[in-house]
Amino acid sequence: YQRRVHGGHGVGSSLAVHEGPFGIGSAQRVAQTAVLKAGCITSNEPGYYEDGAFGIRIENLCEVVTVETNGSPSLTLKAITLVPIQRSLIDVSMLTPSEVAWLNAYHKRVWAEVSPSVTGKVREWLQRSCRELEF
Repeated sequence: YQRRVHGGHGVGSSLAVHEGPFGIGSAQRVAQTAVLKAGCITSNEPGYYEDGAFGIRIENLCEVVTVETNGSPSLTLKAITLVPIQRSLIDVSMLTPSEVAWLNAYHKRVWAEVSPSVTGKVREWLQRSCRELEF
């Protein structure tokens, strides 16, 4: 069972919409000669598409960073676009406990890093949008 998926692409070298030097997904239009390495910026675009019907995705820009995993260096993505994920798009009953934990940790980081810069109604919206999801 396969669905068309767009996972991400490079950002910033020529300001094109989908640019390399790498791409992540099932139907990339960019050459796959480059590899991800620490310091690269990529989009992270998990999504779902029904051909001829609809598509939905959540997009974020991420930095490729090195982390230690079981005593060895490996790569992971660190979000650099800090915006809450729209709660009305989330059906918690379809998520695993680890996915809920990831969302809650992401929203906690968004609140911690963004809230000092906003006031009034924007801060109130941010607080509502970053509240913890119940599993």
